[in-house]
Amino acid sequence: MSDTAKSAVTFDGRFAREFAELAIPWRAEDAPDPQLLVLNEPLAADLGLDPAFLRSHEGLLLLIGNAVPAEATPVAQAYAGHQFGWYAPRLGDGRALLLGEIAHADGQLRDIHLKGSGRTPFARGGDGWAVVGPMLREYLVSEAMHALGIPTTRSLAVVATGRQVQRETLLPGAVLTRVASSHLRIGSFQYARATGNVALLRRLADHAITRHYPAAAEGENPYAVLFQAVVAAQASLVARWMLVGFVHGVMNTDNMAISGETIDYGPCAFMEAFDPAAVYSSIDEGGRYAYRNQPLVAEWNLARLAESLLPLLHDDEEKAVEFAVESLGGFRRQYSAAWSAGMSAKLGLQDGSDDDVASGLVDEILALLQAGHVDYTSFFRRLGRAARGQIEPARSMFPEPSGFDGWVQRWRALDPDADAMDRVNPAYIPRNHLVEEALDAATADDLAPFERLLDAVTTPFAERPGLERYAAAAPEDFGTYRTFCGT
Repeated sequence: MSDTAKSAVTFDGRFAREFAELAIPWRAEDAPDPQLLVLNEPLAADLGLDPAFLRSHEGLLLLIGNAVPAEATPVAQAYAGHQFGWYAPRLGDGRALLLGEIAHADGQLRDIHLKGSGRTPFARGGDGWAVVGPMLREYLVSEAMHALGIPTTRSLAVVATGRQVQRETLLPGAVLTRVASSHLRIGSFQYARATGNVALLRRLADHAITRHYPAAAEGENPYAVLFQAVVAAQASLVARWMLVGFVHGVMNTDNMAISGETIDYGPCAFMEAFDPAAVYSSIDEGGRYAYRNQPLVAEWNLARLAESLLPLLHDDEEKAVEFAVESLGGFRRQYSAAWSAGMSAKLGLQDGSDDDVASGLVDEILALLQAGHVDYTSFFRRLGRAARGQIEPARSMFPEPSGFDGWVQRWRALDPDADAMDRVNPAYIPRNHLVEEALDAATADDLAPFERLLDAVTTPFAERPGLERYAAAAPEDFGTYRTFCGT
């Protein structure tokens, strides 16, 4: 790289340096004709990266890992995982690379990570490539989640490679440049535990504490505090998913980050008509990761983390298990508290409202939404108007509104705060028909629909003239929606 490029970015290779057992040095495959599709300039600035440099040819080579600073040591990370409940002892980054860490404007490190950069030793028969549609999906949905205030990995860029990739048809290839607090997963700890090397497990836990939960280092047992902190972070995260109707789609243990960030947007979608059984993943035939199951799956995954950490929790395994069970019991309490507080906020209920009354209102309205197949996001946004006395927009969403009529009277008697509701109930989400429309157009070299949708969902709470179609439910002929991971 030139001196200008070298001075543009400084990578740390801490993970690659300290965890040789969990990282294989590797290089991204060369791209025949890299072309920038989208660049997150505000995020680049937060990382101290010059957007003008990133848009240059040399910058594109950095974004796809073809030309990295000398101090960067790209690695494919090793991890294990339970996939749809079945344990796989060796997964890892099959088509991804960790380029290294960069200091963010907040003073904390961020991982710079690639998806679609070619086969690695963990590829397991895959070709290592990614295509334009799924990489733009992750960019779009992760940035929408960030705008909604939900902890998430971020997307820095998507670069088309100029390579045609074979899926059901030939599709244009692309690389996503992803930014995360780290890529430590529950599966990382499962892998370390499976090696039988307790010293490695301890080093990994120390790394997680330093990187994500430094206060745990002051605890009597830092590893116990670490586990409790991860439980709390995941309880809060999944509650936030549920509150906006987000369905992750593939909550394997290798897709749950220790940081509490949403990670790995594959077959994900936002629920439209309220349906607790909503499933959008093409491969989730049994509904394991359905909307309503997400809290239970998160708890199950955390139990797998507890199993991995047992040697660090106590020298006596029986006492370690006892502590893990007790700590895991906190998940349901913390999730329920976060969900209840979030639903009260969506209904505009003031602090000090009777919890039993609020809970009853929540249960009743969700049952009415399900029975009427009512659009979840639109209903709560329109409910803000009902708090101002304009009841008909919400009422008209019910095919049989008599149940809503009784409910809305009891709710309005509690004097809901309409302005507060508009701050938590989005007008715009990445609606599935609009996502598919944007990705189809982008695959055919038309990025305008993607850019318009991105603009809407990254300012989700402010209604703007001209964006009405971005707040509207899918047309009736859109049909059953299924998403794919892109491999």
